[in-house]
Formats: sequence, structure tokens, C-alpha cells
Amino acid sequence: MTALPAPLSAAHAWVRRQPWLGRFTLMNRLLLSFAFFPTGLVKLMGNRFTQLPIDDPVGFFFEAMFQTGPFWHFIGFMQVAAAILLLIPTTATIGAVMFVPIIFSIVLVTHGIGFGLTAWITTFMLLSAIYLVCRDADRVWAGASHLFGRRQGPALLAGASMAEKTGWVLGGVVGMMLVLTTRGYVPSAWRLELLMIGALCFLVVVGSWIVQAVRPASSGAQSASTL
Repeated sequence: MTALPAPLSAAHAWVRRQPWLGRFTLMNRLLLSFAFFPTGLVKLMGNRFTQLPIDDPVGFFFEAMFQTGPFWHFIGFMQVAAAILLLIPTTATIGAVMFVPIIFSIVLVTHGIGFGLTAWITTFMLLSAIYLVCRDADRVWAGASHLFGRRQGPALLAGASMAEKTGWVLGGVVGMMLVLTTRGYVPSAWRLELLMIGALCFLVVVGSWIVQAVRPASSGAQSASTL
């Protein structure tokens, strides 16, 4: 069987038709990618994740993981791979599927060693990844052969203006650069400029939504006045 059961299929089709959920999905993909790429790169490059002393439970855990060597690199590789796959439309589904077990294990670790607020942040990341898998539930249900490739139906930015698309793309690049400043892969001196550009991208996207919301109402009023 490759198709979702009828009740789930109808609900799934409704979700995929909603333009606002397309934007919500894109935001989830970006945020999850921002979270995994810099932290995974740290491990992949063979660097320590934290400078906490080993007498701290969190510091002890990460130092032990760091000392595993190849396994530390492997964790980093999987995080970076999941982050990159999430950003590519044709591989976003497999990226979400990869993300779930990785972040689930992180949730267990962060709650287990008392990682404070981080434990709850990772919990919300898990919920976000589950949402992305559910959005592509038809592909996951159909099996591995359907996880790759472009899908039919409305795009995530269906109906978006060129200004909105530009805001999303530029904002995504700026957001990734900002999180990379936290790990030294992008100069921290750039943060203010990046924040300003990011704020501008946000205003462009929101402004595009407002214009699109007002324009149909204006067109309707204008049509009514000609009757």
C-alpha cells in the first residue's frame, strides 16, 4: 500500500493546501537547519562542544563524547547532513526523517543530565521535526523510494511575490551566518550588520503579506464600485 488511509489523506491534503502552513513549514526547516549545522560542524571538525569543566555533568558528558573520536565525527556528520538535506526541496523529507531520531536522542540526553532550558528547546525541536515528517506523511508512508524528488501540488511559497521570496532566501542566508558566528565560523564582528539585514528581511516578508492581504480587499471594493 502506498497511499495514506482515506481519513488521513483528506486531512493531509487540506494541510498541504494552506499557504500559511507552507510558510510555517519553511520556517521550521530553516530553524532546525540553523540549530544543527553549526553544532554539527563543531563535531565534524573535531572540536570540543563546550568549555565546561568535567566536574559539571554537562561538561563531563560532552568530554566523554569528544574522546570517542570517530563517533564524535560521525554525530557531527549526521547533524550537518540532516541540516543540509532539510534546506533542499528534493531532499527535505529525508532530512526530516533523519532529524527525528537524532533530536530524540538529544532530548533524552539533555533531560537526563539536567541541561536546563536547552532540554526544553530540544523538545520543541523534536516536535518541529515530527511536524515536518507528518507534513510529508504520504511520502514516508509510501516508503524509501518516495522520499526523494520534487512533489506535485502547491509549493511552500505558493502565491508569494518576488519581494517575499527574496526576503526568505536572503533571511535564510543571514540567519545561517548569524548562528555560525556563535561557533567562530563567521566573524562575530559582523553580528550587528547581520541582525540589521535580518530585520530588514523580516520586514520585507511581513510587508509582502500585508500587501497581499490588502490587495484583494481593495480589488473587491473597486469592483463593487463599478457595479
